[in-house]
Amino acid sequence: MEAIKGIGVSSGIAIGRAVLLAETDGRTAFRTIPPAEVKSEISRMERSLADAKEQIVQIRNKMALRGGDEAARIFDFHIELLADQSLIGPIRNDITREFVVAEYAVSENFRKLADRFLEMGDSIFAQKAADVIDLERRLLSRLVGRTSERLATLEGPVIVIAHELTPSQTVELHRAHIVAFATDGGGLTGHTSILARALELPAVVGCGKVTTDIEDGDMVIVDGDGGVVIVRPDDGLLARYQLLAREAQHRQRVLRSDANQPSVTRDGMPISLLGNIEFPDEITTVLANGGMGVGLYRTEFLYLMSDLPPTEEDQLESYRKAIDLAAGRPLVIRTLDLGADKYTQEHLAEPERNPFLGLRSIRFCLANQEMFKTQLRALLRASAHGPIKIMLPLVTHVMELRQTRMILNDLSEELDEAGIPFDRNIPMGIMVETPAAALMARAFAHEARFFSIGTNDLIQYTLAVDRGNERVAGLYNAANPAVLALIKSVARTARHVGIDVSICGEIAGQPLFTPLLVGMGVRTLSMSPGQIPAVKRVVRGLEIEHCESLARRVGSFDSDRQVLLCLRDELRRIDPEALAGSEGG
Repeated sequence: MEAIKGIGVSSGIAIGRAVLLAETDGRTAFRTIPPAEVKSEISRMERSLADAKEQIVQIRNKMALRGGDEAARIFDFHIELLADQSLIGPIRNDITREFVVAEYAVSENFRKLADRFLEMGDSIFAQKAADVIDLERRLLSRLVGRTSERLATLEGPVIVIAHELTPSQTVELHRAHIVAFATDGGGLTGHTSILARALELPAVVGCGKVTTDIEDGDMVIVDGDGGVVIVRPDDGLLARYQLLAREAQHRQRVLRSDANQPSVTRDGMPISLLGNIEFPDEITTVLANGGMGVGLYRTEFLYLMSDLPPTEEDQLESYRKAIDLAAGRPLVIRTLDLGADKYTQEHLAEPERNPFLGLRSIRFCLANQEMFKTQLRALLRASAHGPIKIMLPLVTHVMELRQTRMILNDLSEELDEAGIPFDRNIPMGIMVETPAAALMARAFAHEARFFSIGTNDLIQYTLAVDRGNERVAGLYNAANPAVLALIKSVARTARHVGIDVSICGEIAGQPLFTPLLVGMGVRTLSMSPGQIPAVKRVVRGLEIEHCESLARRVGSFDSDRQVLLCLRDELRRIDPEALAGSEGG
């Protein structure tokens, strides 16, 4: 038996047999297949070659259309490699003779070719080696993306073990027999973790070594609440976790049975609980869990789910569907928030050295205005079908808000001239995600119609902690007094100026923080749909005066440990059972 500690990113306990997927960073483990599967494994490898070639041809053609002939020629070399039998032949032979998985055969032969280029000691060949490694990773990503064929043949509860998963792979895991996943890399607020919560799949990420310590078929327990993966548990421990899993399921049923109770404190203050979604269909889940609407619709998943950007019509269709399902309830749609995601960086010709401080979110949109205009036009057209709010991510300067409004006004004039209807008074607000935005909240409050505090990035930028880096995960803490001071300041400013303020970061869905946030003056919380019932139960046990006293007391602390101890004591008084799923930050 072995317990591997990681970061619990999606609550719940799952027990099942491990299925190990190939890594996508070139460190593919040696694994064999039965001789009877050789033919299908070669077919899988050949399909990945065809898929990669199609993807590269599309990229090359885009570059050529933009006049980037030199950049387009880089991809010509990639296409030639995919057809080079001196490279592909040995891969096929390794699978046939050594019975190894396609991922291992691809990685070994591509690495050998890269090493030969590097041995030539010339900068030109060094660049070719880099191209080979890039192509190897692309192929491995395609192979990992082909999980459906393998997973479809499995029976019984399955737990997926991987180095990392892309958003599209995570969505693919949402099937009846897959009950959880665990990964070497990842962080609390990455796209994969967000999707795990949306899909209600227990998950532990940032484990560091699950792919090396777990083998196919191992019995595994994933404890998403405790952030631990237990490998080959003994009978006693297995029985204990089976009991814990049944208790957790019972508690969730009880919470959902009360989902339609009003979200009102004991002394009559309504607290609006909204859902964070990635896809329009999730709105039904938000409502089923007692949510009152959508506080954050993350539109970047329209881009992450495909190699080609969505068209205006694609986006319009998604937004209209969300509007129809929301049926007049709050619907806050965030504009494209891309740039720092690993998946995005892998698709750049020159990935940024520090993407979290680079061209991301609103900066990325304003630097790619044709793409941004496509989204804004779709949003304007969708607004004719029902009420929406537009929210801009990672705004750090008032001019970004003003520039976006100018673009929106220009597009409105175009739609007017074309006779296309739209809402002329769409509220536009910003996410407060950086210390700069928090400290300048008063200036922003005169330009924006509402604030939504995005605590995921606010914590990261305030504490100088990469929220996707498992090595410093312990420093990423929402209970840090500096973070809490910024949240309180923004909430106070919004209240004084008279605009709405909400919180849509992960702490909004943690019952541990609910009394404190309410005490700071926040009256709207937006979270993953599955978190709404637990937060609502806490809300119904609160009294505003007591929450405000708690906020003042917490404001005097100078360490996150003091804050957490105080909040745990408070939650234990209100709802002791909620403590099991409220840890972390």
